Amino acid sequence: MKQFENLQMKPTIYQFINVTINLILNFKKITLFVSGFTFIRNALKLDYPIKEAILSILPLCDEVLVAVGNSDDETLTYIKNIASDKIKIIETVWDDTLRKGGVVLALETDKALAAVNPEADWCIYVQGDECYHEKDYQVIKNAMKIWKDDNAVEGLLFNYNHFYGSYDYLADSRRWYRKEIRIIKNNMGIKSWKDAQGFRINGRKLKVKSINADIHHYGWVRPPEFMMAKNVEASKYWHSDDYIQKKFDPQKDFDYSGIDSVKKFDGTHPSVMLERIKRINWKFDRDPEIKKFGFKKQVLHLIEEKTGWRIGENKNYKGI
Repeated sequence: MKQFENLQMKPTIYQFINVTINLILNFKKITLFVSGFTFIRNALKLDYPIKEAILSILPLCDEVLVAVGNSDDETLTYIKNIASDKIKIIETVWDDTLRKGGVVLALETDKALAAVNPEADWCIYVQGDECYHEKDYQVIKNAMKIWKDDNAVEGLLFNYNHFYGSYDYLADSRRWYRKEIRIIKNNMGIKSWKDAQGFRINGRKLKVKSINADIHHYGWVRPPEFMMAKNVEASKYWHSDDYIQKKFDPQKDFDYSGIDSVKKFDGTHPSVMLERIKRINWKFDRDPEIKKFGFKKQVLHLIEEKTGWRIGENKNYKGI
């Protein structure tokens, strides 16, 4: 009886091993064509880490489309000098009459997206102040392979680290979105949404898979004088000149102390950012225990901190 049981077990084990090996081999054979896309304007004038952003997605992409807008500095030359034959530049002209809702940012995003290779399976988006981390490359590649042919999956959702004041602190209040779509399927009618934070199809939220990968957002880490210049410039895509003149004094440095809540960052930065981080020439230090909340937000923040549940969270996507 014992010998019979062993004979019965052996084919099952062999079959399991065989199926597993075939799955691995077939998975490795899955081919992808991946296009990266981004947009930028006045990168040097406003101290955008666009070079680092592009470098962070190059290992994942077969091509990277960069829409370079008409600039007041040498942004175009700067992008041209990035050493990679994967980079394809398209020169664009921004519509400076668009002063509401940041819609011009979505239009520029769509210009880059429209120029990707039509044969691309996936399109990887990165903004000029964001970076992908090399620790996540394999997770990202695997996800693109797994859901390549699943038409129900329209995009991939990333966790966000919003750095604030320095490379050592993260903004963590409800004002900062925790997740967003950064990889989308190609040729599905997907367009950038509103101020280019996310994507939609004819106004409908994308159906996405959440993956264990991070976007490092450095939009609020600049020398204070550059931070003020960036805020003044960026506000032009939301507000009138009168509002900007009342809100900002371009002769002053930006004051980072107004943040409501931060926490210490205990992770690592993408390798492409390390040289930039070494050049930091200002100091921002904040006790994470200090919170500038009213009572309601203090309660909501405490609930999120203890449970991970953000009550009433706005989600620009539909998880599946």
